[in-house]
Amino acid sequence: MANDLSTPLTSRKRKPSSGKPRSFPLARVLLGVIVLAVGGFVARLMLVDDPDGGRPSEEVSITSTRNGNALANDVATGPVTITADPQQYPAGEAPLTPLTPTASTGDPYAALPDFSEETANGPIPRISTTGETPFKTYSTPLATPLAPGKPAIAIIVTGLGINEQGSLDAIDQLPQAVTLAFAPYGKTLQSTVSSARSSGHEVLLEVPLEPFDYPQNDPGPQTLLTGEQPRANLDKLFWLMARFGGYVGLINNMGARFTASAADFSPVMEELGSRGLGYVDDGSSNRSLAPQLAAGNKVPFTRADLVIDTNPARTPILAALGSLEAKALQNGSAIGIVSALPISVQSVAEWSRELEAKGITLVPISALMK
Repeated sequence: MANDLSTPLTSRKRKPSSGKPRSFPLARVLLGVIVLAVGGFVARLMLVDDPDGGRPSEEVSITSTRNGNALANDVATGPVTITADPQQYPAGEAPLTPLTPTASTGDPYAALPDFSEETANGPIPRISTTGETPFKTYSTPLATPLAPGKPAIAIIVTGLGINEQGSLDAIDQLPQAVTLAFAPYGKTLQSTVSSARSSGHEVLLEVPLEPFDYPQNDPGPQTLLTGEQPRANLDKLFWLMARFGGYVGLINNMGARFTASAADFSPVMEELGSRGLGYVDDGSSNRSLAPQLAAGNKVPFTRADLVIDTNPARTPILAALGSLEAKALQNGSAIGIVSALPISVQSVAEWSRELEAKGITLVPISALMK
């Protein structure tokens, strides 16, 4: 007892109490959970074929032409109904009948076999085995050669082919010497183009080229773009060229940025030269390198002088045509571009009836291409 009283309090040892509960083994539980989680992850990697590891993903095409032109895209990929202004396309008029191919020869105004090269997208123009070019073969010959010193005018109507009936109306109303340019998106393009050629019209293919404000301003699917590999743009070009046959050359649809880029435009112009096709610059961009590139690749070329229907009403259109006459009288020739709006077509048809009396000849575009 005495020893107990003399022993320091700090040195006393307590005996464990048998009634006190043991502490919960939290560390062991956490270790077990971690082992299970790691084991489950390893098992998933070994048993499930998922290279993304379960991450959310979405497939996006990197070969898209990045087009935002809904109307042209719909027409290019499936049937579409285009509702026109009833004052522009009056109801009740008898539809024109396009050229019907014969069973034995097919469409006589489609591309000629000797001037066609088969591709994955269809036939595209080429120089024949005898050295003849599509430009020369599909050009509309003049009824009478141009007299020396007599001024000439060529008119190109653009935007045809998407509205079939509107295109057939234009073919019917316009004189044969007017050149018709077809967009590459209509569903009945070949039959409509055949109707144009059977009526004596010369035909161009519109090719969509990148403008400066692309894609806010979008020419349509398969637009040729700056900065892409030349092979990618040529693949698009071949798709466009295969939409129909029988054209003498191409005309740009927009393209201020593309035609100013030698690196992007040069392969296209080289291809046109090697295939014997012409090129018409619509004159919308002063930075276009088309004249130089066409000359370097021996591509028949010309450039438009004036857009006729910037104000699509009869009086301003006739006034613009008067300005075109003045240019022809001054320079010997002039080229005007007009859209396929009914008012534009009607105004050009009316104006053309008096042209010969003024000493000016209306000619297809090939007659003014060098």
